[in-house]
Amino acid sequence: MSNVELNQGSPGSRPVDRPTIGRGAGEHAIVAAKKATDARRLTRGQIFRRRFMRNRSAVLGLAGFILIVLFAVVGPYIAKYDYAESDFLAFNSPPDADHWLGTTRDGSDVFAMTVEGLRKSLVIGLSVAGIQVTVAAVVGSAAAYFGGWFDRVALWVIDLLLVVPSFLLIAIVSQSISAQSKGSIPAFILLLAIFGWMLSARVIRSMTLSVRNMEYVTAAKYMGGRAPTIIGRHILPNIASYIIIDGTLGVAVAVMSETSLSYFGFGVKPPQTSLGTLIAQSQGDVAVFPWTFVYPALVLVVLLVCVNLIGDGVRDAFDSSSKSGGKA
Repeated sequence: MSNVELNQGSPGSRPVDRPTIGRGAGEHAIVAAKKATDARRLTRGQIFRRRFMRNRSAVLGLAGFILIVLFAVVGPYIAKYDYAESDFLAFNSPPDADHWLGTTRDGSDVFAMTVEGLRKSLVIGLSVAGIQVTVAAVVGSAAAYFGGWFDRVALWVIDLLLVVPSFLLIAIVSQSISAQSKGSIPAFILLLAIFGWMLSARVIRSMTLSVRNMEYVTAAKYMGGRAPTIIGRHILPNIASYIIIDGTLGVAVAVMSETSLSYFGFGVKPPQTSLGTLIAQSQGDVAVFPWTFVYPALVLVVLLVCVNLIGDGVRDAFDSSSKSGGKA
């Protein structure tokens, strides 16, 4: 018997209506299941990258920051003058083919000085932020993990440093350091880092308290894991989102602190230079020779805006409730 006869049935019988499943609904279900499977296969890093790259302002900030870093790295090699070199035939000269951004009152090239100031500010900002977030992570997580007297001592030190007028103390100590070491940049970095980790340490301590009693931490303890290993492998990775966000935004705070202190004469001192030093030196000439002030200030503003955009993008990428990064 042929297939046609089987489908038609016996003579005289009524055709049977067979229900048909909509192909559109089935295809949508298959696609949804495939997307769900792909989402489950994505790692945390892949989800973070997807959400970050969908945030246009964060990508713009990252691109701007990369350009600024390239400008700081390549700038000394394309500059016609050294930042410490003076052109005695061009005092307060406007921008021209020889001095691209003009010169200062002592004949220094504004382009070379801006590049050098940006390099110093970047080194100080990145170093201070890195030291601060490291100290905060170690102290905050250790205080919550060990508890007892260690926790009480750590909290006492944190509270003490929080009530100390840090700006005034940094200004006083930096003056003494500058007199002895002629404005040492490493000493200034350590000084800024000492007074900037306390709030982050308190937050990390609170987050560690909610993580230390989890099953995987308890299992690591029973398996004989050492405290530094448990903190480094099981606790800190689970609060890494806050640490990364805090470190990113800490760069902008550190650069602003350095600029403020240098502006008032308590930070980087001549013959070394930074963006704060350049702005302070040129503030009196801004009305007559604006190029000595505008270009360093513009670079500082662009740097701070880019770092803040990156920090906001990192925060939104880690925050699953944020809509700016879309869905993974």
